[in-house]
Amino acid sequence: MKPLAEVSTHPPQDFGVTQEKRKQWILKLKIVRKDWQLYSLLLLPIIYLVIFKYIPMIGNIIAFRRFMPGGSIFGEEWVGFHYFKMFVNDAAFWHVFKNTLMLSSLTLLFVFPAPIIIALLLNEIKSTKFKKFVQTTSYLPHFLSMVIISGMILQLSASNGAINALIQFFGGKPILFMQDANWFRPIYIASEVWQTMGWGAILYLAALTNIDESLYEAAKMDGANRWKQTIHITIPGILPTIIVLLILNIGNLLAVGFEKILLIYNPLNYETSDVISTYLFRVGLQSSNFSYATAIGLFEAIVGLVLVYSANYFSKKFTDNGLW
Repeated sequence: MKPLAEVSTHPPQDFGVTQEKRKQWILKLKIVRKDWQLYSLLLLPIIYLVIFKYIPMIGNIIAFRRFMPGGSIFGEEWVGFHYFKMFVNDAAFWHVFKNTLMLSSLTLLFVFPAPIIIALLLNEIKSTKFKKFVQTTSYLPHFLSMVIISGMILQLSASNGAINALIQFFGGKPILFMQDANWFRPIYIASEVWQTMGWGAILYLAALTNIDESLYEAAKMDGANRWKQTIHITIPGILPTIIVLLILNIGNLLAVGFEKILLIYNPLNYETSDVISTYLFRVGLQSSNFSYATAIGLFEAIVGLVLVYSANYFSKKFTDNGLW
């Protein structure tokens, strides 16, 4: 007679879930149960993201299928990469792609540093009243609607607008700004700086409050002036915030402001003002070529994703700061 099998002393199989992980999950559940009112505030934003961001992603399928108005929302027949080949061979697409890269590069070069400079200057102001006045006036453009901002741009740059009136006052000739393609980029960048620099400075001002004041006191004792304190203490202190926002801006490199450009551009300045988003609006909504527009939009999203991951990788490699 064979002996009975020995009882195994090994713990039962846990399918990869260790005791430590169980404890962590139990602790997290207790925290959520304790503060469920606070976590319930996430419900509406999550519902918004699911309905308006994630569910519409299903529609990207028509980039590979021929969509016919009145037919299936997922297209009528499979065409593969037909629409991708169309925009790769489309000279008009590469023209707007070049314009988009140019405007995005100028935005990174001039618009992105503006809030940092404003925050550093405000940090040096000693007068509380003057500091609040500057903050309030610089924040104000952010709260104006894009229609109002665009209307102001068109009025100021009109042939009989304030800018031309000032030019004529000093003996110059009026300039038709919005009819000249060469003026579109300077006008757009200047308006972006004016509109976003005050609001963007809020994040950097918040980051400045986290810098230890004892570092400045030690620097003063070592004989460092305000400029050296800014270079060696202030800027390194807000560098993580700068890196995170820079990565996010690089990810939106091809997503130049659609609303403003759509409201202020015209056929006379298409040469420099027409970008991917306005091109998509014309070929997608106005021409009802939805599959072609979806293919371009999907290409734009993939490029943005690659840029975010690349920027984060190099940031982690060289500065040890990143989004994740």
